[in-house]
Amino acid sequence: MKRRIIHIDEEKCNGCGLCADACHEGAIGMIEGKAKLLREDYCDGLGDCLPACPAGAISFEEREAAPYDEKAVMENKQRLQEEFQKKIQRQGMEIPRGCPGSQSRAILPKDDTEARGSGAAPAISQLRQWPVQIKLAPVNAPYFQGAKLLIAADCTAYAYGAFHEHFMKDHITLIGCPKLDSVDYSQKLTEIIRNNEIKSVKILRMEVPCCGGLEHAVKTALKDSGKFIPWSVAVISTDGNIIDE
Repeated sequence: MKRRIIHIDEEKCNGCGLCADACHEGAIGMIEGKAKLLREDYCDGLGDCLPACPAGAISFEEREAAPYDEKAVMENKQRLQEEFQKKIQRQGMEIPRGCPGSQSRAILPKDDTEARGSGAAPAISQLRQWPVQIKLAPVNAPYFQGAKLLIAADCTAYAYGAFHEHFMKDHITLIGCPKLDSVDYSQKLTEIIRNNEIKSVKILRMEVPCCGGLEHAVKTALKDSGKFIPWSVAVISTDGNIIDE
């Protein structure tokens, strides 16, 4: 049947996952950092997800699609609720649906007995400039000239213990979170790269899909700047390990 249904523009999607959280029917999910319409028959066409999208990636379209199946939606909700209860019993904590970047979890502290016993000196900050927020940094700040640029997701500094020494050292650091800031960083980053002599760019993100928005913004900026600059991506797991560098 021909009916109204949502359309997701993957090029505009920044991977924040807010639409998946807003979809009460469970029609939208996150796959490889992008929002996807998982089930046409779960989409009621009311569009609760539209105002939740900060990137304007969701719109309505009239097309042939499976009819909305309220019974299937309710059965799916019941199944998810049962799985939810099992997780609570098994893990003793609440794990919300939607973007994995919003899922709460406890992380046991690593044993630092050896470091404390050796009388190790306190870590020295490697921050070389201020401000560090992408949206606050001046495009033509003098510290960008000849800089090795680290563009990091906010959470990486908290997840990875050696963040300063391993990643920030000898770099100009910019941080941001597309999910929280609800902005497209690519335009500002394009101007920073285009107007300054940047030596290299390292993207540091978390493993959660919503962090794909930051990676996408940086890659877009590199492309739109018209410059060929060496770049790389490193990924931190939610338990504080480097899983890709």
